Amino acid sequence: MAYQIAANQIGYPALSNVSTSQGAALGAVVDIVDNTAAVPLGGEAIYLKASGASIVAGSLVDYDPYLNTATLSPATTGVGPVAVSLNVVASGSYAWFQIAGAAAVTAPNAMSAGADVFMLAATPGSVDDAAVNGEQILNAKVSTTTGTPSSGLAYLNINRPFHQGQVL
Repeated sequence: MAYQIAANQIGYPALSNVSTSQGAALGAVVDIVDNTAAVPLGGEAIYLKASGASIVAGSLVDYDPYLNTATLSPATTGVGPVAVSLNVVASGSYAWFQIAGAAAVTAPNAMSAGADVFMLAATPGSVDDAAVNGEQILNAKVSTTTGTPSSGLAYLNINRPFHQGQVL
């Protein structure tokens, strides 16, 4: 995807910008668009500060909407909202993370279009379509098989996704 901020937001950094200096209000949400696609694609991104382990582009992250921080999603159950990293983001850096639209996500195992999305056991930040109790990501569906757009990635359709959490 070649997403960019849809409306010119004066002073906001580009979606590809990663910096150790804050460039926008934490928690700011912007509309994003990819006008290069055959059919223009839209979505949303949120501006957050990364903490913990470095995050690679396509990784799923858990974010705290109060503190506006993002951490690499665990390989097991979690609670709360998730986003997709648009960039490589080192701990302590500020960046945009995708929360809606067609997102390229790390998916090393084969997945089927239309399937539900689950965390991939033993690989933080990665997803799979194998059902595991308590590991489902709600408001997310597999759009393409693994390998599209490139090796180890798949497109997911997301709309402010979140961890299902514990299931009893």
